[in-house]
Amino acid sequence: MKRTAARLLVPVMLAGAAVPAAAVEQDIRSEKVAAHVGTFADGLDHPWGIAVLPDGSMLVTEKKGDLRLVSADGELSDPIGGVPEVDDRRQGGLLDVALDPDFEENRLVYLSYAEPGEGGTTSTAVARGRLADGAGELSDVEVIFSQQPKVASTMHYGSRLVFDNEGRLYVTLGERSMEEFRGQAQDLDSHLGKVVRINRDGSVPEDNPFVGRDGALPEIWSYGHRNIQAAALHPESGALWEIEHGPRGGDELNIPEAGKNYGWPVVSHGVNYDGRPVGTGEKAAEGMEDPVHTWTPVIAPSGMIFYSGKAFPEWENNLFVGGLASTALVRLELDGSAVSHEERLLTDLGKRIRDVAEGPDGEIYVITDDADGEILRIAPMAD
Repeated sequence: MKRTAARLLVPVMLAGAAVPAAAVEQDIRSEKVAAHVGTFADGLDHPWGIAVLPDGSMLVTEKKGDLRLVSADGELSDPIGGVPEVDDRRQGGLLDVALDPDFEENRLVYLSYAEPGEGGTTSTAVARGRLADGAGELSDVEVIFSQQPKVASTMHYGSRLVFDNEGRLYVTLGERSMEEFRGQAQDLDSHLGKVVRINRDGSVPEDNPFVGRDGALPEIWSYGHRNIQAAALHPESGALWEIEHGPRGGDELNIPEAGKNYGWPVVSHGVNYDGRPVGTGEKAAEGMEDPVHTWTPVIAPSGMIFYSGKAFPEWENNLFVGGLASTALVRLELDGSAVSHEERLLTDLGKRIRDVAEGPDGEIYVITDDADGEILRIAPMAD
């Protein structure tokens, strides 16, 4: 990795010119902590998802279809073999990565991706495979979920993977954007615009809300979603929290409950990109859940975590969200399920933050959505 010699002391709330290709090295002072932000690894091609292994190394997906191992020293491996074929047009590609809850025993890794179909159709799929001890290959790879139907769209794959405390897997799914498809977010015989909940082998948990209902897909947990690209499990309640992209305005923070309807595309806190109203033009409707929090203008949410590390005790249980259009790491303080305060970090870098993770020592890692993408590490400032 290239390093710059100088350290800059800048307030994180002030946006400046984008940092050039040289590695990031700067001290920052947020509202609650002083920290150092530095380039931990670089040379990644539009990284999308990151998962930290128990030894401090990381698996990182690249949108074009490569899975990389980044050592605890920041060294980037060659592409790992065995990854399924992906369709990387527009918003497609190799997307999220997650470790099995028993990874140390079984070495299982889960990948979400845009799965190619006939005639240019695609869908979000999830595969799992066993990571070799040398981390050079995935073996026993099998597809455990494939969104149905496949459609001729290369947009809105959603695609975050989150395990709950019982080892069941939530998969967030977009409604594929185009008006001819988006209405399926309200249809229970389609996976579009849904959160699904499956067992680790892809089978359906018996207590899913639509199991046994005629005309409903049993994997569905909640519906009426647009494009969920941020999701995490609350450390105390164990509930899934998610943030989904709004259209022009109206990014939404939701806590999706079993069997409930979150409104898209009937109601929205935003409007279509051309200014037309969405659906009814209303923000709420009977039988549809209101979001916990919204953003207009949008932050364009990506990966998120609830912080629980010891490196920054002042940030305990804060929610950190990657921002794409906002080029920020968004820090949220919570009062129960309500957002009580927001701070935007790293805005001076001018970088699209695609995912965020917590390391074994409580340091925070973010990946930047660039052709020469980086992993940035946020650590306590040295004395």
